[in-house]
Amino acid sequence: MPEQKIQIGTIQWFPGHMTKTKRMISANLSLVDGVVAILDARIPLSSCNPELAELMHSKPYMVVLNKADIADANATAKWVSWYQKKGIPALAMDCISGKGMKNFIPVVKEKLLKDLLEKRKKSGMTGRPVRLMIVGIPNVGKSSFINKISKSKRAKVEDRPGVTRTKQWIKADEQTEFLDMPGVLAPKLNDQQVAIKLAFTGAVKDQILDIEALAMLLLEYLHENYPKALQERYKLETQETQGDKLLELVGRKRGMLLSGGIVNTERAAVTVLDDFRGAKLGRITLELPSEVQA
Repeated sequence: MPEQKIQIGTIQWFPGHMTKTKRMISANLSLVDGVVAILDARIPLSSCNPELAELMHSKPYMVVLNKADIADANATAKWVSWYQKKGIPALAMDCISGKGMKNFIPVVKEKLLKDLLEKRKKSGMTGRPVRLMIVGIPNVGKSSFINKISKSKRAKVEDRPGVTRTKQWIKADEQTEFLDMPGVLAPKLNDQQVAIKLAFTGAVKDQILDIEALAMLLLEYLHENYPKALQERYKLETQETQGDKLLELVGRKRGMLLSGGIVNTERAAVTVLDDFRGAKLGRITLELPSEVQA
């Protein structure tokens, strides 16, 4: 992320039901054999709730890098390798189309729960289903993942954060059951760079954000890291690096003008964020393993 000059204000969002979710996760860990953390492939680190990691330490767990279809493919490969080097099974996946889904069960059996399944086999308990808890931050695709792999629409799906409000057991097949948990963010988004990335992807409600400032920061990042995306989408041929100027240029290029020729920057900001979230700017990743502090 570029050095932040644009003032966006402190981002905080932790609805009451999320406190309940933390307690629910703790109370139900004993019911499952392992945990699957669904992450956003565009922001794997920022979309991994550190408090969830602490709660999961008593169970084998793996990560699914969802939305890999709209993330930078080279960056996603680096993240998969990074997790695997840490001994954490990782899969890149698109839970909407199902790409990468066929590898999930094999990874669960051959890596995540290999020891447990071998122990059950020796004990003659091969008929017992595998139970997995599905966790993740809001709007990361937990419900889409469950619906796709279980070939059902039992998990509620909407393109906005905080939809799943209660736990639910879902049977994928005779051998696999999922416990879907509501999305949960950390109580305090202390690292505002993390908070901003979450806001970019829609994991934080837009209603509590300064949309224009957010779009300005995103444009600065894209100009520095994905300049061709801006050129192709908005026909921007400029060396301008300041977010406010870039947002005005986008508005002018799209004819978003008010009386007197003033750019409607709010409308332009909504367009930029929608274009990013809808992958109309191409495949983009906002953080890399090389940025992780040792």
